[in-house]
Amino acid sequence: MLEGKAVVGETDMLQTMQQDALHLAAKALDIFDVSESTDIARFIKKDFDRVHGPGWQCIVGMDFGSFVTHYHGCFIYFCIGNLAILLFKGLGREVVSSTGDC
Repeated sequence: MLEGKAVVGETDMLQTMQQDALHLAAKALDIFDVSESTDIARFIKKDFDRVHGPGWQCIVGMDFGSFVTHYHGCFIYFCIGNLAILLFKGLGREVVSSTGDC
């Protein structure tokens, strides 16, 4: 597994959710080739939707910029080797709860 090789750049997730994200990314890289970024993103997103509720977005690639709005406690950006992974629960048009939690 590649979990130990992940470098977290930014996050506001609880440690347990961070570990879920890193574990899923490592699992995805065991299944898919690093060039299959859409498949990796789909794999991570679908599992996070299942476990942590719908609304998760995942971007995977080697060169991208981003500027996103997300629920508090629902954002992580990390790299495994040259592959960057951005995972967050996006804010929609719905009214955000007073706590803003995922």
